[in-house]
Amino acid sequence: MDKMLAQEEIDSIFAEARVNQPKRVVEEPKVRADLYNFTRSGQITDEQMKAITSINDFFAMNLKHTVGGWLRTQFNVKLVSGEQLPYAEYLDRLSEPTYLCSIRLEPLGALALLEVDLALASPIVDLLLGGVGGTTAVRELTDIEEEILKSVVQLITRELNTAWSAIGLKFEFEQRESAGSAARMMSVTEKTLCVSFEVKMPGVQGELNFCMPAVVLNSILRQLAAERDRPRRQSPETLVRIRDLAGATTVGTVLQFTPMKLLAKDLATLAPGKILRLPLSRYETADLCVGGLPIARAHPVRSAEHRGAQIVSLIAGQQHAPAHTVN
Repeated sequence: MDKMLAQEEIDSIFAEARVNQPKRVVEEPKVRADLYNFTRSGQITDEQMKAITSINDFFAMNLKHTVGGWLRTQFNVKLVSGEQLPYAEYLDRLSEPTYLCSIRLEPLGALALLEVDLALASPIVDLLLGGVGGTTAVRELTDIEEEILKSVVQLITRELNTAWSAIGLKFEFEQRESAGSAARMMSVTEKTLCVSFEVKMPGVQGELNFCMPAVVLNSILRQLAAERDRPRRQSPETLVRIRDLAGATTVGTVLQFTPMKLLAKDLATLAPGKILRLPLSRYETADLCVGGLPIARAHPVRSAEHRGAQIVSLIAGQQHAPAHTVN
């Protein structure tokens, strides 16, 4: 005969089973700890280097047009490399002789170095003195030549300001430095960001090198990453040049009437000399289209052998412009 259990006995069995059930051990998530490498302090990441490269490309483009227009000659500037080096290794790469000057970085209060290959000095000085840009053997500069080249360096500094102004970094020319004074500007173990540009002029080629302490960039690299996709500022000379070049370009322009319906038999009987009557009023205006886009309503007009468009009004809800003629 089966034994019937009371409700109290059933509850007692389940309670005893819960007590005797082994407890589940919840493992705490393991926290991974990595050793910190102090030698990587101030290291620029690949993403940050990419943002710096975009600024240097912008600087090279502006410098090409600004200096080339000032000298009235070809002045091609191309970014060659950007890398982190110990300051001692950068000093070992300096040419002898060379033009080396210090640049102050504000508001950081740090110093950077700008090196101009002396192979570029003689044609630049010759052009600014009214010559044709002749080259000579690389040698030390005279006092007059140094003052002339200083004006070019100040122009380069201005273009650096234009390129880096979006993140609040300002460059100020300090003075020309010797190799000895440059060696004392930073610790030989200081990590630096070294950027090299290749400069080509008619008959000569040289380098333009810029070196700044990498550690000073840490305070601005976050801004740089946020600003790299924004429109870049351009120097006033560049804007004037762009406007002049744009003003001299030609664009496709056509004066066309709105679509209309014509009899097929009239089109089938077309022949040279036949007049095709259009269902338009003599007061009907046409669309003046530039680059395929209608910009104004106008009347076709003639002046001697020339044809033109007398603009009546602008399209797209713009205010009516005074009537004038476009030939």
